[in-house]
Amino acid sequence: MKILIVDDEKLLVKGIKYNFEQDGYNVVCAYDGEEAIKTAYDKSIDLIILDLMLPKIDGYEVCQKIREFSNVPIIMLTAKNEDMDKILGLEYGADDYLTKPFNILELKARVKAVLRRMTPVDNVSKQDSMINVGTVTLDYNLRRVAIGERIVELTAKEFDLIDLFVCNAGKVYSRENLLDIVWGYDYPGDVRTVDVHVRRLREKIEENPAEPRFIHTKWGVGYYFKEV
Repeated sequence: MKILIVDDEKLLVKGIKYNFEQDGYNVVCAYDGEEAIKTAYDKSIDLIILDLMLPKIDGYEVCQKIREFSNVPIIMLTAKNEDMDKILGLEYGADDYLTKPFNILELKARVKAVLRRMTPVDNVSKQDSMINVGTVTLDYNLRRVAIGERIVELTAKEFDLIDLFVCNAGKVYSRENLLDIVWGYDYPGDVRTVDVHVRRLREKIEENPAEPRFIHTKWGVGYYFKEV
C-alpha cells in the first residue's frame, strides 16, 4: 500500500513516514498543497494523510481538487479542535479526520480501518464482485456505483454507506447506528458526520437530492434505502 503524507512540518512527516515504513507501507511525502495535488495525480496512491494548514494551497482546496480526479481515501489532520473545521473537511471530500496532536497508534488504526473498508471482504466468492438491486449496481472491485447506465464515483465512506443501505433495503438505520457500523464503535466523531456524508451521497446519486429516489429519511429515526 502506498501512502501520501502531506504536511509542511518536516520533522512530523519524517516521524510518520518512519512509523508507517516500519509497518511495511510505501510512503511518499509532499510539503505544500501544490506538490500534494501533483503527487496524488502522478502516482498510484492508496491513501492520503493530509494536513489542513499548508503553504500555497490549504488542505480544503487540496482535498477538493483531488476529488476532481480521484476517490482515494483521505484522512485530514487539523491543529484546530473546532467542529466546523471537521465538518468542512468532510464537506470537501475527506473520509476521516484527526486532531493534532495525535497518537501515532491512533493514526495507524485509522489508516488500517480505512484501507480495510476499501478491500472487498468476500471478493473471491463473488463471481463478478457485483450486486444489483433495482437500477442500482454496486461494483466491489472498482468500489463505484452505477445508477442505470450512469457511473458514479464515490469516496470510501460514501461507498460503505450505500453498500450498507442497498444490502439492507428497507431497514432504517439511526445516525448513531451508521456511525457505529461504518465509522466504528471507537470513532470519536458525532452524528453530524453521518449527515454530511449522506448529503454528499445523495448529491451524487439522486437526480433531485431534495426529493430522493433512493436514500430516504424517516424523520426522528434515521435513513433507509428504497427505490421509488
